[in-house]
Parts: sequence; C-alpha cells; structure tokens
Amino acid sequence: MTTLNIRPLHDRVIIKRLAEEQKTAGGIIIPDSAKEKPTEGEVVAVGNGAITSEGSVRPLEVKVGDKVLFEKWGATEVKMNGEEFLVMTEDKIIAVMTK
Repeated sequence: MTTLNIRPLHDRVIIKRLAEEQKTAGGIIIPDSAKEKPTEGEVVAVGNGAITSEGSVRPLEVKVGDKVLFEKWGATEVKMNGEEFLVMTEDKIIAVMTK
C-alpha cells in the first residue's frame, strides 16, 4: 500500500486507481487509445470528516485500504511521489467493494 505524507481536509479522500484492464472478458486486447480510466481504486488517505450544518464533524464512512467504486467525473487528478492519485469528496464514492 502507498504511504503519503499528506492528509486531505474535511470530507476529502485520496484514491489510487486500480490497474486498467488490458483485455476484454472475451480475451480481446484493448488498445491504449480505446481504454477508459478505471472507476475503481484504493483509498490511501482520508480527511477528518464532513462538517455538518450544526458545526460538528461527521466521520467518513470509508477508511484507508478500502477498495471503492467512484463516479467518473468530479475528482482532481494530482501527481505525488511520481504516482497519480485522485482527490475527491466522499460523496463521489458510489460503493465500497467487499471480498
């Protein structure tokens, strides 16, 4: 797992995308020009939580190490330590994948 020296603020999370599929289920190799970026990733850092309208902090539901599905749009791509990551708010995460 990647260790970062950065902590996102409030309800933001940092996600590392999972590897792209190289072939279709039928075994056809996908050329680079046709590949879509995966919408699955691993949470590598989380903020302290969302601030509610009452001013209290609501802890995030996701935690470091969770494998998640997220929306295609709405994340900020950043490069840290030579690797690409996504920074997004927790509400852009659709689901936590279970084993």
